[in-house]
Amino acid sequence: MDEGSLFENHAAEPLAERLRPRTLDEFVGQQHLLGKGKVLRKIIEADRVSSMIFWGPPGVGKTTLARIIANQTKASFITFSAVTSGIKEIRSVMQRADDGARYGNRTIVFIDEIHRFNRAQQDAFLPFVEKGSIVLIGATTENPSFEVNGALLSRCKVFVLKALTLDDIVQILKHALQDARGFGKDHVQMSDEMLRVVAEFSNGDARNALSTLEMVVLNGDQREDGIHVTRETLEQCTSKKSLLYDKSGEEHYNLISALHKSMRNSDPDAAVYWLARMLEAGEDPLYIARRVVRFASEDVGLADSRALEIAVAAYQACHFIGMPECSVNLTHAVIYMAMAPKSNAMELAYNEAREDAVRHLAEPVPMVIRNAPTRLMKELDYGKGYVYAHDTKEKMAAMQCLPDSLAGKHYYHPTEQGLEIRYRERLNQILKWKKEHGVP
Repeated sequence: MDEGSLFENHAAEPLAERLRPRTLDEFVGQQHLLGKGKVLRKIIEADRVSSMIFWGPPGVGKTTLARIIANQTKASFITFSAVTSGIKEIRSVMQRADDGARYGNRTIVFIDEIHRFNRAQQDAFLPFVEKGSIVLIGATTENPSFEVNGALLSRCKVFVLKALTLDDIVQILKHALQDARGFGKDHVQMSDEMLRVVAEFSNGDARNALSTLEMVVLNGDQREDGIHVTRETLEQCTSKKSLLYDKSGEEHYNLISALHKSMRNSDPDAAVYWLARMLEAGEDPLYIARRVVRFASEDVGLADSRALEIAVAAYQACHFIGMPECSVNLTHAVIYMAMAPKSNAMELAYNEAREDAVRHLAEPVPMVIRNAPTRLMKELDYGKGYVYAHDTKEKMAAMQCLPDSLAGKHYYHPTEQGLEIRYRERLNQILKWKKEHGVP
């Protein structure tokens, strides 16, 4: 007697592919674009599709939407891959589309992961988009402002797709258990609580959720009344969560921004959370350490000069011992930065001085503080009148060190935070003394 097998009941295609929505009514999520009366739905249903780019995280339906358009539109549909599509092939296909346009035939070109196409590949599509020979639909997980040729981007409408909600994912998973294309014939016994665990694990990615569900079901206990998924099986299949993170993409900058702004807002708990998110996703600890070093002067500065010492020490610790041991060193530094008094006087001082430096690039150095290593320079009064500050009682000399056009200009404005209160008092004493001695 032959025993039945799960694998006999399903095609070789992955579950996510078998269940890919075929119509807008089957599509889950993106109601801000595809709800009744919303612009993208109206465009698709009326077959008035123009060049567009779908931008959103993985597994939210970018490719599926393109395929739905292919099913509903009266145009020819061509898919390009950055890996297999060379310039010669692109131009050849585009020329055929151009010839067809002369006879009233429309062609939709779908470019999955358009951010992987280099500038030359993207440029090959541009003339045909401009002439209307093709309608281009691109899909990308990266910000198209950075990854898509500006000329091409200006001719496309960008639609932003959002990560699917927990309820969206649960709806998709329930459908997978009921639909004959999924596990509808297998009588899978799986609680709603377990489905929510899978949904949470997916991080808003339907493809990830369906792949996890498929693994869970295929490893379930097969009994007479169907397949039973136990908590033990679920835990084994979801033991390690892959965090959504691309070290060269937008999420990379979002997370470092979250860390920086949490420290700036004196929120140690949020700062440590974002630190952990980055480290556990595989971020280079030295990159984070360099950002913390910058923070120490940009956002703490003289309000607590020890911040810079600790930040540099954390960088050295990361260099010496690496991950995972250096995570505690970075935590040390990040919490210190969050708790330290804050002052952005260093950054403001430099930015203001930079503006004057750029505007006054040719301003001569005052003669009194010029170096005079040669006899000719001395004869030209280089360094004439210079007073060595250490030789004076006050350790200051009545000399003007800024160019004449900037005399009296002040860039450093101490705050009243932390130790900077003392520097503020000291600066006021210095300015008072200089004023009394005729220094602008």
